[in-house]
Order: sequence, then structure tokens, then C-alpha cells
Amino acid sequence: MERENRMATLVLDCAFEVHRNLGPGLLESAYQTALEAELIEKEVPFISQLEVPLEYKNRFIETAYRMDFLVGNSLIVELKAVEAIHDIHLAQILTYLKLSDKRLGLLINFNSDLLKNGIKRVIL
Repeated sequence: MERENRMATLVLDCAFEVHRNLGPGLLESAYQTALEAELIEKEVPFISQLEVPLEYKNRFIETAYRMDFLVGNSLIVELKAVEAIHDIHLAQILTYLKLSDKRLGLLINFNSDLLKNGIKRVIL
């Protein structure tokens, strides 16, 4: 879990920088692009819009889900720009954790006056 925690710290530093510069009120895609730029600048390894396959009745659905970020091959980051985080958002990141066999995820809602209030750490 040490690696995941290091990755989480790096991602959160980048997310705070994005929120400081852009503030709340934009579409999720704007935050996605800005966070990608920050991660690249800080040389944090990541894959964005990673397809997560799903097995259903012995069939594989290759593009069942797309997680926003897989960081350092250990941390899932899901972005939102919504009024409030709801249980369905937590269920989404928990599903990603289960399907990808990862242990730690961050759910980040950029539509918060204070970003720290829009962050949920999710452990499987």
C-alpha cells in the first residue's frame, strides 16, 4: 500500500494545483485534460481513459468501462464535476477496483469550493 499512497499524494498535489488554477464549475473533461498536463509535468506515470474489460457469462466485453486514470499501475483515480458525490459514484470506483484487482482509489470532485471536501479515498 506504500506505493499507492505515494501515488495518491502526487495525484492530490496535482489536483490541488488544477483546482487552484481553474476553480469549480467546468466540465469533467476540462479537469481531465488539466490533470493530465500536471501529471506529465511532474513525471507521474499514468494511463488515462483505460478500458476495463468485463466478463459476463463467459464472454468478455472489452470496453465495458473506462477509468479516468490508472496512476503508477497501482492507483485508480476517478474524476467528477458534480454537485455532490453520491453512493453511485463510490460504487463506480469500487467496481473499477474489483475489476482491475487494485486496492486504492481516489474519487475527486472538482465542483467543490474547497477541493479537500470533494475528495474520497476508497480502499478495497
